[in-house]
Amino acid sequence: MGAERAKAIVPEEMQGTAEAFSYSPGISCGEWVFVSGQVGRNSLGEVVRDPESQFVVAFENLGTVLREAGLSFGHVVDLTTYHTTFEHFPLFAEIKNRYLSEAPHPAWTGVGVSALALPGLLVEIKAIAQR
Repeated sequence: MGAERAKAIVPEEMQGTAEAFSYSPGISCGEWVFVSGQVGRNSLGEVVRDPESQFVVAFENLGTVLREAGLSFGHVVDLTTYHTTFEHFPLFAEIKNRYLSEAPHPAWTGVGVSALALPGLLVEIKAIAQR
């Protein structure tokens, strides 16, 4: 038996962005799924301005990639979040807990950054899930 090759996970609604920027929203490799950073952009590609709504959309986008891989938020074992400000961090944590409420909770690293790829983004969420 050879090692399983990595396979791109590209939900239909993310194909345009994936092609434009030459990346995979997710990669499945054996029992692991690596999800690229997801942000709060709506279906038109616009940054959602309201912090709570932006955080919800970012988690919904993460969920879209997980579902395309046949997984759920309960499969997430590692979470890394990049924040341009910690002003809304308690709100972000509350929203994170809506999606990742089951124990065991994933390992989580929150990192402060000076900017993200698009103006107005407050957070980017990257995850690793296990089948």
